[in-house]
Amino acid sequence: MGIVGSLGKQLAPHVQRIAPELTTNFVQESLHRAIHGVGPLPPAAAAAEKQLAEQHGDVEKGIHEVIENHVRYAGAQGFVTNVGGLVTAAVAIPANITGLALIQCRMVAGIAHLRGYDLTDPRVKDAILVCIIGEDVVRRLVRKKKLPAPPMAIATAPVHDPHLDRVVAAEVTSELITRVAGKRVVATVGRRVPVVGGLVGAGADAYTTWQIGRYADRELLPRTLR
Repeated sequence: MGIVGSLGKQLAPHVQRIAPELTTNFVQESLHRAIHGVGPLPPAAAAAEKQLAEQHGDVEKGIHEVIENHVRYAGAQGFVTNVGGLVTAAVAIPANITGLALIQCRMVAGIAHLRGYDLTDPRVKDAILVCIIGEDVVRRLVRKKKLPAPPMAIATAPVHDPHLDRVVAAEVTSELITRVAGKRVVATVGRRVPVVGGLVGAGADAYTTWQIGRYADRELLPRTLR
């Protein structure tokens, strides 16, 4: 585990104390809002279909655009929530975590939709959240038998396991808090300059979102032919 991950693990309990709303429920709510839309953001499927139309029905190009758009969204919110330094951590860290959860859930849901998955299926919802954890962490959790399988296998399982909903939500919450808390300390303490911290935050969030998008792209294989 790198310095960001190590710092994040140490800070995670403190983040949850200053932001008690960051329970596993917020992950499920983020996924719900990503799928159904919230504020100016249309539902994930509608946004993905728009990208598909702009790419003249080419699914792979449509998925590429979905990823690129959400990488930009993640970078923008990463900058805004990391410019204030440690003094604003009590507000900014929870905002960064919830913002990332919504953006990354929406991106992966859009990819799943374009690959032919039913976003109302609870198995698919669990698979979307597992993608958010990230490939390396998923492999480790599968190896330790904390997760039964990678996202594709979960999305296509014969039956839905309700217990898995809670397990996945808990792992996503833990991973998001670890990433954001550790990154923020590196950006603001290591660099000492709040604006530079914003740039570091933007880059880190954008890169992580790109990694998750590429993972979902590789993992969620086509289910139907268009």
